[in-house]
Amino acid sequence: MIYLTLFYEFFLIGLFAIGGGTTTIPFLFDLSAKYNWFSPEELTNMVAVSESTPGPIGINMATYAGYKTASYFGSIIATLGLVTPSVVIIILVSMVLKRYACNNTFKHLLQSLQPAVVALVLNATLQIAEVSLTGILPIFIFAFLLAFMHIYKANSVFYIILAGILGLALKL
Repeated sequence: MIYLTLFYEFFLIGLFAIGGGTTTIPFLFDLSAKYNWFSPEELTNMVAVSESTPGPIGINMATYAGYKTASYFGSIIATLGLVTPSVVIIILVSMVLKRYACNNTFKHLLQSLQPAVVALVLNATLQIAEVSLTGILPIFIFAFLLAFMHIYKANSVFYIILAGILGLALKL
């Protein structure tokens, strides 16, 4: 039964998390509250690991959450649940796109999804900040790195590694 629930829940996340892997985060917070498969703190760690590992963040998070919930087979089921809607939608859109690519109404319909994507990403950002910026030290590190990023335009991988090193050194 856990596998069916995992597939169903991640199928819904894959269906409604339009705009990329970061937009799955609010849905995962809801999932953690609904099933207690993982805590919000564990979810924040999942985000950090998923952002740091190669591959799409949404798939990495589904795999990690599935593994945390129901081991190896759970990771496979959660990942399949997440990607199935995308595969089906891509097939359907490609068939429709061939026919309506020049239609202005269709173009406006696709553009109307952009505000929803912005809202989902902003929601994810606020939820992660709420869980991870809990003390004066994490807030200081966040502000320091944010200012440092604006002064020195280095590769984002550098800042991910730097934040990881600071977190480990300060035992956050």
